[in-house]
Amino acid sequence: MHFIEKRMKQMRFVLVTLLLVVLLMSGVTSAKTIVMGDFSWESVQVHNRIAGFILEHGFGFDVEYMYGESIPIILGLRRGDVHITTELWIDNLYDAVVDAVESEDVMILGPNYPNAPQGWYVPTYVIEGDESRGIEAVAPDLKTVDDLKKYAHLFPDPTDRNKGRFHNAPTGWVAHDINNEKIEIYGLDEYYNSFNTGSDAGLSTVIVRAYERGEPIVAYNWEPNWVIGLLDMTMLEEPAYDSKRWNEDFGTAYPASKVLVFANTDFIREEPRVGGFLANYTSTLEQTNEFLAYMEENGATTDETALWFLKNNGEIWQSWLVDQDIIANVINALEGK
Repeated sequence: MHFIEKRMKQMRFVLVTLLLVVLLMSGVTSAKTIVMGDFSWESVQVHNRIAGFILEHGFGFDVEYMYGESIPIILGLRRGDVHITTELWIDNLYDAVVDAVESEDVMILGPNYPNAPQGWYVPTYVIEGDESRGIEAVAPDLKTVDDLKKYAHLFPDPTDRNKGRFHNAPTGWVAHDINNEKIEIYGLDEYYNSFNTGSDAGLSTVIVRAYERGEPIVAYNWEPNWVIGLLDMTMLEEPAYDSKRWNEDFGTAYPASKVLVFANTDFIREEPRVGGFLANYTSTLEQTNEFLAYMEENGATTDETALWFLKNNGEIWQSWLVDQDIIANVINALEGK
C-alpha cells in the first residue's frame, strides 16, 4: 500500500498547484457534462449522487451516471469516458489500480471513508441464540471459517443435500472470485457450494429473509452496508491478513479495504476546483451506514437518499467546499427540493 499512499500525497500536491492557478476564479462553470462511474452497490450510488448534486447545482455541471462493474469503470476512467467515481474499493483490484495510476491516466483524490471491513458473516443468533425471539444457539463454538466444516448441515444447499451453501457476492465482482478461491484454499469445497446471489440486492434479500425467519445463513458481506447496520451479524475469523500469503492465494482475512475517490487526470487538470472539492469529500462508515439504513427503511431512491443526507448534514458537505458562492447555490437548490 505504500505506492497508493505515496501517490495520494503526490496528487494532493498537484491539486494544490492547480488550484493556485485558478485562485481568482469564482462563480459557476459553463455547462459541461461530468460522467460519474456507478457500481451495483448502493453506497457508491448515493455518494455519487451527493457529489453529483453539488456538482450540478453548486458548480453548474450537467451530471450523468454510467453503470458498470469495477474493471470497466477503471478502463472508462483511463480513457476519459468516465470522469469520477466516489467509491472504488482498490484492494480487490490492486494491480489494475496501480497500472491506471502509474500511467497517470487516473488520479487518486483521497479516501471516501476510513478503511472498510469485508468478510464472511453469520447472524449472531446462530452462535449466541436470541432469547427475545426464542432462538437457541445452534453453533455456539462457531468462530472461524475453518469451524464451518462442522456446520455444513446448518446451512443446507437446497439443490445439493450433501453440502451447505455459501452465499457469495454476485458474479462480476472481484470478491466473488476471491471467495471461490478461499473456499478451495480453506478446504471448504468438500462441504459447501458457492451460490451466486445475482446482485447486491439479491445478496441483501437472502440475508434479510433468513434473518427474519431466524434461520442460519453464511454469506459474504462488507461495511458500510445497511444489512450490517440494521442486523446483528458476526464476521467469522480468518487467518490474520498477510500480504505475501494474500498475493499467493487469498488464504487470509481480507485486508481492511481502502475506499478511494478516483478521477480522470486530464479532467481534473481542466477542472481543478472540482478536484479540490472531491479531495475534501470524506465521510465515515457510520454516516454511510446511516443513510443506507434510511434508504432501506423508507424505500427511498438513491436521489432521495442523497437529498436527505444533504438536507440533514449541512455542516459536513459545506466543509468540503471553500467557495461560498457554490455553497449558497447548493443551499438554494436544496430549499427548492
